[in-house]
Amino acid sequence: MTEERTDKIVVEDLSCYYGDVQAVKSMNLRVKRNSLLTIMGPTASGKTTLLRTLNRLNDRVLTARHTGTIFLDGEDIYDRNMDVASLRRRVGMVFALPMPLPLSIYENVAYGPRKKGVRSRAQLDELVERALVDAAIFDEVKDRMHAPAARLSGGQQQRIALARVLALEPEVILLDEPTSGLDPLSTLRIEELLRQLQEKYTIILVTHNPVQAARVQGEIAFFYLGELVEMGSATEVFTRPKDKRTEDYITGKFG
Repeated sequence: MTEERTDKIVVEDLSCYYGDVQAVKSMNLRVKRNSLLTIMGPTASGKTTLLRTLNRLNDRVLTARHTGTIFLDGEDIYDRNMDVASLRRRVGMVFALPMPLPLSIYENVAYGPRKKGVRSRAQLDELVERALVDAAIFDEVKDRMHAPAARLSGGQQQRIALARVLALEPEVILLDEPTSGLDPLSTLRIEELLRQLQEKYTIILVTHNPVQAARVQGEIAFFYLGELVEMGSATEVFTRPKDKRTEDYITGKFG
């Protein structure tokens, strides 16, 4: 495969199935390094399926299968020699519901590095603090690191969930509707945070909300019924959509 130097992820002719149901249809997609791609589209468009395929979470779904190829830095992530645990550290995922572990704030963030084999307290302290700073929550929790994470607000819990991913020092961050249960202020804070994190990471955000996609900016991909309808800059997609389905979606005619 020939890969452009700026491409972090390349998806070639990807189709995904759950049993006889095809969720993603012959998709081709390129994600640039240190970019922020927002995938928007209504329910059952294949958005979440793509994310789960990118870090092989669908390996755990008995009915799931796929055809086509996905490359990360030119390496086929479904190659039989791929270390799946290593892949999931490189490609972290944040879900719609944060679901903190029944542990302290500190231990929630330290959990991944501990599983990875980090034992030094000084190193753990450094990783945890850096992750909390990058997740824009350190100042809010630095004086109560040993309090239960479950006591935090929903918006804070989601940023702790993001910090848990960042503590593993990933290259790619996948976010599956991470603000769907949050209030407007927390939602805006997460969106601003993603724009900042783009400098360090390649980020793919899934949303069913075109207004959010417009606010986040970056690259936009519109999915519909398992197809990638079109992709381009936020300005292009929202002011000069190439496909009538995209125009209908962003103007609220369906979705």
